[in-house]
Order: sequence, then structure tokens, then C-alpha cells
Amino acid sequence: ASTLAGMKNFVSGVVAVALACGVWSAGAQDWAKANLAKSPRHGEYVTIKEANGRALQAWVVYPEVKGKASVVVMIHEIFGLSDWAREMADELAGAGYIVVEPDLLSGFAPPTGTAAAPAGAPMGHDHMQSGGGAGAAFVPATPGGTAAFPDQGAAVKAVSSLDAGVVTADLDAAADYGKNLPASNGKLFVAGFCWGGGQSFLFATHRKDLSGAMVFYGPPPSTEAMKNISAPVYGFYAGNDARISATIPDTTAAMKAAGKTYTPVTYDGAGHGFMRAGEAPNASAENAAARAAGFRRLVELLGGVR
Repeated sequence: ASTLAGMKNFVSGVVAVALACGVWSAGAQDWAKANLAKSPRHGEYVTIKEANGRALQAWVVYPEVKGKASVVVMIHEIFGLSDWAREMADELAGAGYIVVEPDLLSGFAPPTGTAAAPAGAPMGHDHMQSGGGAGAAFVPATPGGTAAFPDQGAAVKAVSSLDAGVVTADLDAAADYGKNLPASNGKLFVAGFCWGGGQSFLFATHRKDLSGAMVFYGPPPSTEAMKNISAPVYGFYAGNDARISATIPDTTAAMKAAGKTYTPVTYDGAGHGFMRAGEAPNASAENAAARAAGFRRLVELLGGVR
């Protein structure tokens, strides 16, 4: 009950998170698409069937390693499963980890205004790319998911309206899928960004077999829900993001009082969303530095480059 209350409290702040994450034009992710197109790794869409009959689409990327690998469930920003979200998953797979990134908008697109894949767009193959036009920020071939929304604003609104219980069930399904892959060593982590960062923290209040939760500039769950956390929680925050970073002292105190592990790091001069913004061609020096340091820390916490 306490976990459910925490979920409801979390959802009430989602609109503010959307505004803080900012909005960028469709063409602004061309660099992410280009990086993804050059990747040698195997990335594919899968459909995960949940017990309730729901069909969850997910982007799965495999590392090029000899042995079995740990699994990271990656949670996208409020923009949905964008090109950057998939490119981030691919980069982490490059460090030696299986990444399962569910499209949490699966099946929720409106029946009209679908952003169809352009002629000749690959469907069901590796390294699928998004098409041109208004939907270019979104990837095709996820039926009823992020790609099917007519524009970015519609996708943001839909993510902000997601039912907390459905999100948790989707993340559970993605985690179970990853753990049961033949290439998995059974070790499980969760990592999320902005809206997804808050969801990562919240998922840690629910999922007991996590080895760690990575929270990138996301809000904390309720103090009561924190008591249910089993895994260590690692925070990645921006110095110029008071709306989120101002929560760190109270979160630190609450986690300590609950006997939980919480290790936040703040990157001075960086702004909210630095993992995406710091990778863009026009990135500020502060965002670029935070992005590089944040990725290094993420990989170290997962166990290092494999």
C-alpha cells in the first residue's frame, strides 16, 4: 500500500518533469541516429507478452562479449523511446551489458495521426532508424507505441498520463525478459533519465532482485516508499537544476533513516538532461563534462567495462 501511495505521489509531479526535461526539435537527434547507424552491435525490437495479455514493445541491445552479461532495464525520458534513448542503450551495451529498454507507450497511441514509417524503412531488423518529417524524433516499427504519436507533444502528454501500476508491470516484464535471456548472467540493474530517473528510483521500492538503481536527475519517491528499497540507489544530478537537486538533502536523510544506501553525485555547471544535452554537437563544456563523467560512473557501478 505504501508503495502504491508513493507511485501516485510521483505521477502528480510528472508534468513539471516534462517541462524541466525541455523540448527539442525532431531534427536535433540526427547525431543520435547517425551514431546508432554506425553501431556494430545487435539491436532488435521484441514483443514481450505480459500475463494480462498486454504486448509490450522493447528495444534490446546485446554487447559483443564472450560470456554472459548483466542486464540493465533502461527507462526512457518523458519523450518516449526516442533515437537518443535507443542510442544511449546501444552505447551502454558497448560497455558490455545487455540493455532492455521498453517503450512504455506501447499500445497507447491514438488510432489516428499515426506516424508511419517511410517507404523502404527497415522493419524487424537491426539498427532500425526513424523517418523524416514531423515524426523524425521517434522510431518506427513499435506498433501503438512512441512512433505512432503524431508529434512530440502528444507523446509527452501520453507519458505524463501513464498509469503507475501499468508502468510498474511493464518494467517487471522487461526485467523478467532480460533475466531469462540465455545470454544473461541473472544480475539485474535499472537506469532511467529525467522522468525515467524518477521511475528508476520508484522501481527500486518495488523490485527486490535489483543489484542497483541508477537515477539520472529524477525526483525521489515518497519517504514511506523508500522503506521498501533493497538495492543501493545511485544519483546523478546537475548543479544547475535546483528543482531536482534541492531534493537531495531530504532524500539523503530519509534514505539514511530507513537504513538504505543512497549515493548522490552532483555535476557542477551542468543542466537538467545533461546525459542527452552533453552528447549533442552544440553541448556546453559543462554538460559535455558531466555527460562523460556520468557515463564513466554508470559503467563503474555496473561493474566496469566488460
